[in-house]
Amino acid sequence: MMFTLSAEQTDFASVLHDFLKAGGTDLASLGVDQVTDPVDLVVLFEEVGHHAVAGPLVETLAVVPALIGSSGGSSCSVAFPPLLPHAPEADRYLLVDGDTLREATPITELDSVDPTRRLVELTPGPVIATDAPTGRAFDLGVLTTSAQLLGLGRALLEMTTEHAKARTQFGTPIGRFQAVKHHLANVLIGLELARPLVFGAAVTMSARDVSAAKVATSDAAWQAARVALQVHGAIGYTAEHGLGRFLLQTRALRTAWGSPSMHRARVLEAL
Repeated sequence: MMFTLSAEQTDFASVLHDFLKAGGTDLASLGVDQVTDPVDLVVLFEEVGHHAVAGPLVETLAVVPALIGSSGGSSCSVAFPPLLPHAPEADRYLLVDGDTLREATPITELDSVDPTRRLVELTPGPVIATDAPTGRAFDLGVLTTSAQLLGLGRALLEMTTEHAKARTQFGTPIGRFQAVKHHLANVLIGLELARPLVFGAAVTMSARDVSAAKVATSDAAWQAARVALQVHGAIGYTAEHGLGRFLLQTRALRTAWGSPSMHRARVLEAL
């Protein structure tokens, strides 16, 4: 499938990039809470991932609006047991039980591989709806997480490429070494092959296509993270280096909204 962004979508991505690069945090000021089209959500969340923005944005901007129409201006989170038994920390919580949607209350904070993505265990509260579109909401969560992973992979590749140009060994930038070039090229190929799957899934919104996009972006971002650590060396492991938050977020989102093995099984079931 060939897919080209419209001029408006390209401008939207550019505005988001400049805003986040400048340190902007109030995404609501850009009107992103009004974005509902899946393709536009992919554009939004690729840039969110590209800048490793923390917080329950998938839930607040994509999943909860699909369930109840609006997040109400506050950060929201939701759990989909058993696939997503816990929820990221937020101001308001929802709990899905089949097609039934309930308010929920956090009772326990849990450990997370990403300190900026704290998880909580929920206890069910009053019923909000008994025929909620939970299937589509779940797929939007998977899709937008896939877009985040695509953006994270892009950022990791950019950071690693710049490091390879600047770091020298034996008097030569390591980016000139054939082995390093091959690693970086493989990362680029993985990301470029994943991209059309993400946008294709946004067009069809079928469970099969959404899961295929999640598998592809999880693998591509994970490869980008592994290569980033290899090329950066020991400094990439330090908490002080900027690479760390991208690595941790990639690790957390790789299994968020369903592990790669779960989504591979979902694709197989749909064939």
